[in-house]
This record gives sequence, structure tokens and C-alpha cells, in this order.
Amino acid sequence: MTEQTRARLAERGIQAVAETESHVLYARDNLIALLERRHGTIGSTGMLTGDGLAYLIWRDGQAYLKSKHAENAATEQQVEAVRRFSEDLAGAM
Repeated sequence: MTEQTRARLAERGIQAVAETESHVLYARDNLIALLERRHGTIGSTGMLTGDGLAYLIWRDGQAYLKSKHAENAATEQQVEAVRRFSEDLAGAM
């Protein structure tokens, strides 16, 4: 990762919290996303909830946070947080 990329991530409050040869895990607050190094592909943003890691899904126009064991309606604030994190991460890369 270049120093410029590191600086852009820091400006957005995003940290690389774990790395392997093939992936980097980025986080801000309770949001996380994996970046696949070889192709620079950013995976879906997940949110850490009381039910574990949950992903934003849409069904019949309604947003939900879906984890392995639960599915709960997402608030407008949660939807906006996921959207902002995803956009900020993509913009920093």
C-alpha cells in the first residue's frame, strides 16, 4: 500500500486491521470490508452487530441486516453508514 493510499484511508478514519498474502481487512467503527489484493476488488461491507457480522440486503424495497443467525430491519442510519463506508473505502483506493 502506498503512503498516499494510507493517508487517504486515515483521512476517512479507515484502518487496515488484518492482512494476509491475499486479503486486507479494513474497518471503521463497527463496519468492515475485505479487499482482495491481486485484483483490488473490495468485497461487501459488513456491520458487526449483537448477532455477529451482518450484511446489508434488500428485499421488497426494505433494507435488512442479515447475519448467520438473524435478520433484522436496518435503520436509515445503518444503511447510510454502510453506504458511506463503502464509498469512502473505494474512493481511498
